[in-house]
Amino acid sequence: MDLPETVRSVVGDESVAARVSLGGEDLLLVTPTRTVVYRAEGLLSDESVHEYGHDVERIAVKSKRRKAKIRLDYGTGGEQSISLPTNCVDDALHPILAGVLNAAGVTDPGETVKRTFRFSELTVVVTSARLVKHVGGAVWDAGQEEFHYDDVTDLRFEEGNHGTAIVLRLGDRQERFKAPNDSAGELREALVATLLNHVGHDSLEALRAARDESGEGDEGESGGGMAVERLSPLGSDPVESTDDSEGAYKDDADSPVGSTTTGVDVVGGSIESVGSQGGGDDVAAELAALREAVEQQGEQISAQRELIDQLIEELRRGR
Repeated sequence: MDLPETVRSVVGDESVAARVSLGGEDLLLVTPTRTVVYRAEGLLSDESVHEYGHDVERIAVKSKRRKAKIRLDYGTGGEQSISLPTNCVDDALHPILAGVLNAAGVTDPGETVKRTFRFSELTVVVTSARLVKHVGGAVWDAGQEEFHYDDVTDLRFEEGNHGTAIVLRLGDRQERFKAPNDSAGELREALVATLLNHVGHDSLEALRAARDESGEGDEGESGGGMAVERLSPLGSDPVESTDDSEGAYKDDADSPVGSTTTGVDVVGGSIESVGSQGGGDDVAAELAALREAVEQQGEQISAQRELIDQLIEELRRGR
């Protein structure tokens, strides 16, 4: 994997489990023990590399229209935040959460985090061996619950008007939670596939029959190292409106920055006015000088626009 020299020196011999682009040359890398964020040199900052350990007690996400923050709470060790574009949050959160679950001992060595789903204040993580559920404002903390597939005797889905209930039967008890109807299909597909693969059955009916007979689960899969598979988010936290500082930067046709072209129009009007006053070698010379000035001004405006576009892009990347 081709990485900047500054990143390679930080990562060392650790394997990179996931690599997420944050726009431009900026990268977020996840290893088994930490998350590494690389920022390329830009208008707002020099080249930099920051590390975030996975020994966290709480993960929270705060999203606005363009920028978001993943907050990592280390308890007595304080709190750190990773700023990134809102459209990158779910891609980055998935491997980070996988690393944190592994570091916290929630998942076992060789257990793969298959999918991560966020439904407002409900987070559901589907691994190759269990389902992890967290309810609350945070994405994850010590209040998480986990349900190992070895303990599951049945799995059913009850579709309602506003949501689909996922019903897990674990021996003599039952666990229920709801997912939005428009997202429940992907959650169902992921959960059924990982459950059946773990217990070695071809269908839920076969699982029910086997558990009715024995009440015991089959051996799960094993392996080594931390594995992360792709994220396909089904939901996200409600997006908040941007603050005033972000509103000052706009890249559409109504942008205050874009209004600098008015100067060109005014100069252009002056050229027409001069030309309408009559002939003369003096008027032609003035006209040529004005045209040259307009061309130079146009070049300067183009250069300024390039810088402004780069500035806007860096702001979007959470710098």
